[in-house]
Amino acid sequence: MIVTGDDEDEIMKLKKLLAIEFDLKDLGKLKYFLGIEIARSGTSLVLNQRKYTLDLLKETEKLGCRPASTPLDAGHKLSLRDGEPLCEEAKRRYQCLVGKLIYLTLTRPDITFAVNVMSQFMHAPTDAHLKAVNRILCYLKRNPGKGLLYVKQDTLGIEGYSDADWAGCIDTRRSTSGYCIYLGGNLIVWRSKRQDVCSRSSAEAEYRAVAMGVSELLWLKVLLTDIGIKVEEPMKMYCDNKSAINLANNPVLHDRTKHVEIDRHFIRERIDAKELILPYMRSEDQTADVLTKALSSTSFERNVSKLGMFDMYAQLEGE
Repeated sequence: MIVTGDDEDEIMKLKKLLAIEFDLKDLGKLKYFLGIEIARSGTSLVLNQRKYTLDLLKETEKLGCRPASTPLDAGHKLSLRDGEPLCEEAKRRYQCLVGKLIYLTLTRPDITFAVNVMSQFMHAPTDAHLKAVNRILCYLKRNPGKGLLYVKQDTLGIEGYSDADWAGCIDTRRSTSGYCIYLGGNLIVWRSKRQDVCSRSSAEAEYRAVAMGVSELLWLKVLLTDIGIKVEEPMKMYCDNKSAINLANNPVLHDRTKHVEIDRHFIRERIDAKELILPYMRSEDQTADVLTKALSSTSFERNVSKLGMFDMYAQLEGE
């Protein structure tokens, strides 16, 4: 059991209360829990899954592999029809491996898009899909200790970044939504998900991605309010599509936008209530880009650097 809070007296009261009913052993400050390592300094906290990653690389005999610079080849487009079907035993190994990679995304947003893509082939994986999964492992070999860095901040503003890869799925032509949300400059939420319906334009795909990210922003606002934390408003959701931004700010509904009417009203209400603004951001600066498509090594590194990731083991080795 993990007990957390900012009031030491209340934490001690809770421990004593639990000790009345249960046989407890206090293990002190949290250092390791369910494969996640926690390291602290005076003003920061690092979460990583280094041991979990190294165990996975050892299990798959990838400890000696050549490291890859990105989880997927740039511009990668895999489909259900690529490659030869795996035998049942190999299929089960593929499913187990992808499942373990999904757990690793708890502290590795840099592999979230790649793992999301591979999970879409769980029911009928091929040797081409397995090769792509092995590429993810080769990427993990490069920095097995990389994790999330959280730095103490005086303010707790919320801002998000949303993006979409229009019609990126070859098999369904559905778009991929991606968003990441920061609290006080620290990454707390990230997601990559194929949209449930086909979008007829890039603006529609981007708008659906914005709506998904805004839903998360509002949920976080309610959560923080419930625990007594005042959220600075308006919250920001950065978007790199001017048509989607104009659609959100335009009070007039046109026939060509009726198919996104619900999302449009949902976002418009937030803007009118001064809860939300949608600032424009250039595509090359869009952090959420890394959650929607396979990028070149240069673009990938640029976007990952904005996710607040840190490899304390690399720093120690450098010393």
